[in-house]
Amino acid sequence: MIPVAGYVGQSVGVLGLGRSGLSAARSLRAGGAEALCWDDNPDARAKAEAEGFECLDLGKEAVMSRLSALVVSPGIAHLYPEPNRVVAAALLAGVPVDNDIGLFFASLGSGAWVELDVPPRVVAVTGSNGKSTTSALIAHLIESAGKTAQLAGNIGRGVLDIDEPLSGDVIVLELSSYQTELARALTPDIAVFTNLSPDHLDRHHGMGGYFAAKRRLFAEGGPDRAVIGVDENEGMFLDNQLSAGQGDDRVIRISVERKLTGHGWNVYAKKGFLAEWRKGRQVASIDLREVKGLPGAHNHQNACAAYAVCRALGIAPRDIEKGFHSFKGLPHRSQLIAEAAGISYVNDSKATNVDAAYMALRAFENIRWICGGLEKEGGLSGLQDALGHVKKAYVIGREAAQFAMQLKGVEAEVCTTMEKAVEAAMRDALEGDVVLLAPAAASFDQYDSFEKRGDDFSQEVLKRL
Repeated sequence: MIPVAGYVGQSVGVLGLGRSGLSAARSLRAGGAEALCWDDNPDARAKAEAEGFECLDLGKEAVMSRLSALVVSPGIAHLYPEPNRVVAAALLAGVPVDNDIGLFFASLGSGAWVELDVPPRVVAVTGSNGKSTTSALIAHLIESAGKTAQLAGNIGRGVLDIDEPLSGDVIVLELSSYQTELARALTPDIAVFTNLSPDHLDRHHGMGGYFAAKRRLFAEGGPDRAVIGVDENEGMFLDNQLSAGQGDDRVIRISVERKLTGHGWNVYAKKGFLAEWRKGRQVASIDLREVKGLPGAHNHQNACAAYAVCRALGIAPRDIEKGFHSFKGLPHRSQLIAEAAGISYVNDSKATNVDAAYMALRAFENIRWICGGLEKEGGLSGLQDALGHVKKAYVIGREAAQFAMQLKGVEAEVCTTMEKAVEAAMRDALEGDVVLLAPAAASFDQYDSFEKRGDDFSQEVLKRL
């Protein structure tokens, strides 16, 4: 646990008592603060009370007047589409609003940390797609090279739940736009921007607000080194803002769409080969084609980002390459479930938006595609260029028929349920085919989470093999 610094003897409100909220409450208490908690869910309040926390309606003026700060969980709206009532009360009362990420960075360097021979370093990863795989891959590569890493944030443990780091440790954080937008302190040593595509637009009032939330990690934090995906205009713009010129190697540019051979520090992947260029010369190359845990161009982008971070940490290319081959991938992200009779079964339930599904479709050929769910803004037109890889679509979700109508030029079968979709896809699949779950939609019309949806797919496949 990381004790929160700066609030000894003060009362701090904690709004939302999920994983990050309870973790923040515990760390505030460990740092000498009084954590006053609230969640609209009575079961969540009961859990907090069982740990000895006082639960009070933080929106009441008498309670809000006691608070030195309000810590908000990432799922709670603080600005758009409109502030939660407790957040609105804090804004009106002038109570600083923060989150657990802000508390973590504000506490960085306090206590025993300052006495370590080699200060721990923090790598923070943000972007639209690939954050989880990139973060997990970075941690894996660090550990496979014989060093110590802890993975936290939007993946793994809550950021304040990690163990107090030892000399030379690396902390790898996956940060969503909800987390970067609200954190009052953001000071990573290395910050990563993978890519940007439309997502969470209601929470950020459009693409401009969404990009601005991501950009804060770099503009507010001033990392010593930035790894920037430059395959979208936003990444190119961010690179331009952070770099002092072509030879500035504080920015490492990454791409899977073009060669980057300029005079700065560049890492790119083309046709399955990763190349590192520095000062206009190629210094390393890795064949990614046989790395089973990282299939497709989208995973090659993740590999480029992780490679760049590890090189910035001083890890040799041969050690990174060895780590690539031992990486098994993450559940629900291009996860190979089974292979039987020449047919592969792949779970990419995390492909909850069009861009992620596009990347998944581009990664394979001869696809029996299970898709559908709660459609996000923008429609499905962005998938068109990848639909040539699809032999047939099997559509799930409450609005399956409407979803299927948007798949121009693709044979589609309306299945509605996962059970029927898997049964139909396995009935039709031939040797060399890939049965792929890449929904291009959220799961909440039928499942509590994308993990539940992916588990259902896996269970339906495995019970039939």
